[in-house]
Amino acid sequence: MYAITIPEPGGPEALVWAEVPDPVPGEGEVLVEVAAAAVNRADVLQRQGFYNPPAGASPYPGLECSGRIAALGPGVSGWSVGDEVCALLSGGGYAQRVAVPTGQLLPVPEGVGLVEAAALPEVVCTVWSNVFMVSHLRPGETLLVHGGSSGIGTMAIQLGKAIGAKVAVTAGGRAKLERCAELGADILIDYREQDFVDEVLKATDGIGADVILDIMGAKYLERNVRALAVNGRLAVIGLQGGAKGELNLGALLTKRAAVTATSLRGRPASEKAAIVAAVREHVWPLIAGGGVRPVVDRTVPLADASEGHRVLESSQHIGKILLTA
Repeated sequence: MYAITIPEPGGPEALVWAEVPDPVPGEGEVLVEVAAAAVNRADVLQRQGFYNPPAGASPYPGLECSGRIAALGPGVSGWSVGDEVCALLSGGGYAQRVAVPTGQLLPVPEGVGLVEAAALPEVVCTVWSNVFMVSHLRPGETLLVHGGSSGIGTMAIQLGKAIGAKVAVTAGGRAKLERCAELGADILIDYREQDFVDEVLKATDGIGADVILDIMGAKYLERNVRALAVNGRLAVIGLQGGAKGELNLGALLTKRAAVTATSLRGRPASEKAAIVAAVREHVWPLIAGGGVRPVVDRTVPLADASEGHRVLESSQHIGKILLTA
């Protein structure tokens, strides 16, 4: 088969379409013929040499894909050759075929196309696990989403609204904020021109956000704590603004607030399976009902994955960038 390889770390040109050995599904795995994969910032970090795959994972980038089951490994039940699926991966999505543990498989939701489904697994699992399973967002609370026009952001807006929360977003520029509003965002903050702490406090009568989903890390840490409500929860899922920051524990104590930081890729298979099962139970019906949809900015041929990376790094997209096989 062919896959996107990374002979040497570097820029988008470091991604090389090359012939590689076919994967063989092991115990409890299936072989998926890939229809599409999605581009994530973790893929960019891997390309740059900063985020190696977990031990035993495929060396090729790609944390989510969609396709059809081509073969079943030993001990697999409940799935059949030909089933249309999408999958959460530890790596290997940028390839013609990938082996996937059945605990990380999801059926393509009703009303979603096979290619489009590649935009779902990583973002839905990330948002559901952090905003709902860890931070326990409840109806009537306020959710602040940084990077509201990103793949993660567009999904967080929709899921927050679906459970009855008020959603605030930060994004750069009118076009991105207008798209966030179309998805249901209530409070629109242009981070280039407005201070998100002031805007969130103003919109909530001084209360603040009950849950904050943060991709910036250190750069926003102090301001995120100021923007939290009493009993607020800050979930850090990215470090685009740095990894080391100063945390005022006194402010946390005063607000009885919590800060969590999680990643998805390196979790044990059992934890990933639990998240995937929760997503299938709670989110798949929302997608099938039409209330939640993947947001796809564009598709690029898998062999031209470097172009997908250039678009992602330019930050000119809204939603997900897909690589089609």
